[in-house]
Amino acid sequence: MKNKKTTISDIAKALNLSPSAVSKALNHHPRISKATKEAVQRMAAELQYEPNHLAAALRKGKSHLIGIIVPAIDINFFASVVKGIESIINQEGYNAIITQSDDLAEKEIRNIDALLNTQVDGIICSLANTTSEYDHLEKIMSKEVPLVLFDRTPGRADISTVVIDDYQGAVSATEHLVEEGCQTILHLAGPLETLPYRLRAEGYQDVLKKHNIPFRSELIMPSGLTQTDGINCIKKALNLNLAIDAVFAASDHAALGAMRELAERGIKVPEEVAVVGFSNEGFGPFVEPSLSTVDQHGTQMGEWAAKLLLKQCENKGKKIKYEKVVLPTDLIVRSSSRRK
Repeated sequence: MKNKKTTISDIAKALNLSPSAVSKALNHHPRISKATKEAVQRMAAELQYEPNHLAAALRKGKSHLIGIIVPAIDINFFASVVKGIESIINQEGYNAIITQSDDLAEKEIRNIDALLNTQVDGIICSLANTTSEYDHLEKIMSKEVPLVLFDRTPGRADISTVVIDDYQGAVSATEHLVEEGCQTILHLAGPLETLPYRLRAEGYQDVLKKHNIPFRSELIMPSGLTQTDGINCIKKALNLNLAIDAVFAASDHAALGAMRELAERGIKVPEEVAVVGFSNEGFGPFVEPSLSTVDQHGTQMGEWAAKLLLKQCENKGKKIKYEKVVLPTDLIVRSSSRRK
């Protein structure tokens, strides 16, 4: 049978004191004598009393907990964002509750309900690819809980956001492929109703237009951007005889899947098909050939998201000044796209 947890009332009963007096003694109230404080501390240790810090914090109206929702914690980009968030909030005495949506809108909604029920002081979230309605975000704001979105956002002006320059990242990747002599570039896109993937697709198209390369709609293939999606998109492109000479994928995982399928078909990367990914996942330098990619600077993004959220926490009750931080990207050229 599980032992009953010791309460303040148990200490009070053992010492013939009121629970209020015990609580004050444990919190070093100046009106409680030194002798009483020492007696309470001894009895608390004897009965193995453990204070409920969360309950005490909630009574004071602050839990010092920040809720974080990411689509997938096993993706290096999101893990680095969480690292950046924690590096900032821990300095200010906050701890994180980390949840993942598995890119499912319904799970994202459940996670938000759970975090609100836990009475977190604020929420930092990157939306699931399947999120298309935002009632759950309205719920957060209606409760006046500070909210910051990062990476995947609805592009609204009434929510603070931290994003990268997705458009420019796609431009630099596509420009690089064109400079390497590529003309038929397959874009493995994310869901185009999701803002960052839409911007990446626009950047890709604008580079083609700039270089007078005809745009072909069949060369944009939206998907969930998993490795399996990358494999399937290459199969589809080859079955359609699209004669591609390059792949620009909106995620490194899809790019890796593409390279696996190309290798399976005996197609050489980069000699026959050059490949560039997006997000600079940890495996990029270690696959063969090493994967060219666009660095999203996840840790820096997390740090900025935490700073914006803490600013809201400090000014809770005052009119919120919504802020949008746009971070630059960097193209990292490795062997998978270097043809010259």
